[in-house]
Amino acid sequence: MTGYGKAVLQLPTKKVTIEIKSLNSKNLDLNVRIPSYYKEKELAVRKKLASSLVRGKVDFSIYVEMTADETSTTVNKTVVKQYIEQLRNTILLASNDDVELLKMAIRMPDALSTEREELDENEWDLINENIDIAIKEIVQYRVDEAASLEIDFKERITNINTYLEEVKALDNDRVENVKTRLKKAIDDLKVDTDENRFEQELIYYLEKLDINEEKVRLANHLDYFLQTLASEDSNGKKLGFIVQEMGREINTTGSKANYAPMQKAVIQMKNELEQIKEQILNVL
Repeated sequence: MTGYGKAVLQLPTKKVTIEIKSLNSKNLDLNVRIPSYYKEKELAVRKKLASSLVRGKVDFSIYVEMTADETSTTVNKTVVKQYIEQLRNTILLASNDDVELLKMAIRMPDALSTEREELDENEWDLINENIDIAIKEIVQYRVDEAASLEIDFKERITNINTYLEEVKALDNDRVENVKTRLKKAIDDLKVDTDENRFEQELIYYLEKLDINEEKVRLANHLDYFLQTLASEDSNGKKLGFIVQEMGREINTTGSKANYAPMQKAVIQMKNELEQIKEQILNVL
């Protein structure tokens, strides 16, 4: 959900710049900064952004730069003169130090007055049109990024599927390896064993290490991820849930593997899944 949109509007007396920035987030976290004389429109702006952007940490800003020769800020001459006289009497400066006194006086309360600008509805209509332009830009930015993410997701799902096939191919060798190690451990003890009882215990042990269910469920999750990715609905949270289930099956397979070559394949699957997790929050 990272993105950026910008629109610039030149009005007769001012230049208005509209910026929208978005970062990853599970929910919509909206921060709006606009001049005080547009504050009454803030709620409408928030609704517009929420309906268009859905999720993400969104910063929306309207910057106004005055371009007219006249300014709405004026100097209160009478107040400033009084400040200068009071300062001169307080610190006993000579009359030729009025420049320094003026610097001090101009920073005092009420030295400057600003005429409050009222909201012009016609002006706001133009600004609102440019807000729509900025929103279209950030939405297009997200669409372009989503296209590259889709390619990346498909590639990593394919890689996980490849490692899953490797796990399946190693499963028979793993079982034989477990049997051999257990048999060797018994032989090293140099005690007589009941072969039937040993076989029963071995079967029980191997059942605890069986990963057939995990392999089937993981394969189903991989297919379901691709199906959901291809749907037209907003499905970022759903993809996140599927990724959690994939991680659960991969972790269980790793804990049951008990065989170094298989554990290496599991680590590779985990690596690919972590890459997906980092980007999944960027999907609406």
